[in-house]
Amino acid sequence: QVQLQESGPGLVKPSQTLSLTCTVSGSSITTNYYAWSWIRQPPGKGLEWMGVILYDGTTWYSSSLKSRTSISRDTSKNQFSLQLSSVSPEDTAVYYCARDYMAVGAYEYWGQGAQVTVSS
Repeated sequence: QVQLQESGPGLVKPSQTLSLTCTVSGSSITTNYYAWSWIRQPPGKGLEWMGVILYDGTTWYSSSLKSRTSISRDTSKNQFSLQLSSVSPEDTAVYYCARDYMAVGAYEYWGQGAQVTVSS
C-alpha cells in the first residue's frame, strides 16, 4: 500500500522559509516513471500545483512560484522535500504531496495534508 506523509512546522513567520518533507512508503521515489508533486490549497481557494520531482531527480516548478520554490529528495530515506522562501500570509495553506505517473497530473496517491500558517 502506497502511503505519503507530510511533516514540518505548522507555523512559519513572514519572510522566512517554509520547509516540508514527504515520507513515502510502499513505493520508491526512484522507480520509473513516477512523479512526486507538491500541491497546496489556500483557505477558500482551489488546489495549486507548486512543483514536481521526477523519478530521475528532474524538477519542474510552477511559473508563478519558481523564484521561491525548491524541491529536493533524499533517496536513502525515500523522502522528498519542499522549500518555499520569503513566505507571506498569502502562503497560508494546506500543503499536500502526491504521486502520479509520467507527471500528467492524474494523482493516484496523496498525503493527508499539512496545515501551514504564515503569521508573526
